[in-house]
Amino acid sequence: MGVERRTPVTATESFVAHRNLLFTVAYEMLGSAADAEDVLQETWLRWAAVDLAEVRDHRAYLVRITTRQALTRLRTLGRRKESYVGPWLPEPLLTTPDVADDVELADSVSMAMLLVLETLAPTERAVFVLRDVFDVGYDEIAEAVDKTPAAVRQIAHRARAHVAARRPRGVVTQDESRGALDAFRRAVETGDLQGLLDVLAPDVVLLGDGGGIKQAVLRPVVGADKVARLLTGGWARVPGEVRLEPVQVNGCPALVLQLDGELDAVVAVRIDDGRVTGLYAVRNPQKLSHMDRETTLRR
Repeated sequence: MGVERRTPVTATESFVAHRNLLFTVAYEMLGSAADAEDVLQETWLRWAAVDLAEVRDHRAYLVRITTRQALTRLRTLGRRKESYVGPWLPEPLLTTPDVADDVELADSVSMAMLLVLETLAPTERAVFVLRDVFDVGYDEIAEAVDKTPAAVRQIAHRARAHVAARRPRGVVTQDESRGALDAFRRAVETGDLQGLLDVLAPDVVLLGDGGGIKQAVLRPVVGADKVARLLTGGWARVPGEVRLEPVQVNGCPALVLQLDGELDAVVAVRIDDGRVTGLYAVRNPQKLSHMDRETTLRR
């Protein structure tokens, strides 16, 4: 029998095979699907020019290109956020059901975690995402961020401690999240002030992102009483037919607000100890373009 020869994988085949992973890396670093898509286009242009015969590990090489492009974009995004009207929230994604099955992935792309990652410096964010979410080796990360492996280990340790101090306090199951979210939805829809106070944590924080295009709270609203009164009062004043529908956003249970049959807002939540501690309402229409289709995320 002759020796079977394998046809070399083309640049296109390799890129397509790893595309969902690369998008997830870029999205976790940027919190913006639109910017993550731009990073993937830039990654492809550089990948297409590479001599594949010189590349030992396609996945590692692609992740390295994506990381470098995302870091450049992250610094630009930081300058853009300085002039943003009101709070800046990550772009919500309607995710496929399997994302929720991977508990660690779902936690890493949740709106609450993405907001925690926003508090890291760009290089710290890249190192944390690559190491703690995607389990990339220190040597590979060092090449991606132009640091020594020893420096990367120190950055990873510092970033991990920073995130641990700010992340949700415990693991919340999908059933617990749905239960708290259902209670929240019923209370809002029926104007049940006490019902809201029962499900909201005393120190709950509401953030709204209208991007200067749609009306939203311009500063964080803190405290169960203030948040509950704002929600019940606002719901009663909304013109037209309004509905809250449960969906899966960023791997976690969330709500979409439909106004006269049209998507108006996405409301993601953070839940600790069975109560809502964070509400993130995205109304900026430029950030809702990925809510019309499911996005596949991969580790």
